[in-house]
Amino acid sequence: MAKYLLNDAVSLPETAFELSEHLGFSSTKPAMWAWYEMAGSVLSHYVVDQQARLTGLFSWFYNDLGFCARDNYFSVEAADLSYCVLKRQGNSTTLSILLILLAKQLDLTLEAILLPGNTVLKSQINDVVKYYDPLTGKELNRHQLHALVRGEMGNAAKLKPSHLKPASLKRLISRMLHELKAGCIVNQKFESAMECCNLLLQWHPDDVHLNRERAFIAQQLGCIKVAMSDLQHFIDLSPHDPVIELVKIQLKELSQHTEVYH
Repeated sequence: MAKYLLNDAVSLPETAFELSEHLGFSSTKPAMWAWYEMAGSVLSHYVVDQQARLTGLFSWFYNDLGFCARDNYFSVEAADLSYCVLKRQGNSTTLSILLILLAKQLDLTLEAILLPGNTVLKSQINDVVKYYDPLTGKELNRHQLHALVRGEMGNAAKLKPSHLKPASLKRLISRMLHELKAGCIVNQKFESAMECCNLLLQWHPDDVHLNRERAFIAQQLGCIKVAMSDLQHFIDLSPHDPVIELVKIQLKELSQHTEVYH
């Protein structure tokens, strides 16, 4: 694949559409035209009252346009913003991104909250903070937010203030890339999964867990030396990680293999 450099000068939806094309999933132009059409159409729902404006946005988005969660929720398509805008199906992150952008067209602020395993939306109108499920547009109370955290991390997990901190654009696109990577692995698109890892490591070079993930992907591609290098990097920088002994066993097993892919 051609080298695509992530930097801090990113924007939505352009960067997300370009990433999709770079990874070989969707073409940028049709997605941009679909976005332009939506961005123009949403302006007809501008009303004076902000809460009524937000309610109208949700009704138009889910009822009139028919946006919804994709049945194959953990697929590449669900995590691909281009596919989401064209087919009107996505996951919590891609649907959140579109709603954030459409809200901006209506002079409303929606922010992404990256809970473990789920992206939700936060609005603050007249000092009243509300949270919404991007899969349905329905409001979420703190008990429901806590249930989402427990569902991902176990019943003992607490809902921490850090969980409800709005995400930066960089973190939001990083989550989208992580979800694209996961979909690639599920669909055995290992070259694209490898490129997702490479892109993420540009922004998060100190995240050794990305090296461990890339080692798994490299092994599937037969790139044994790359896999061994990433595992050794993980061992060197995370000597006290709970999985370190397992990683050492993996490295020992790989050392007995021969490089078969270039």
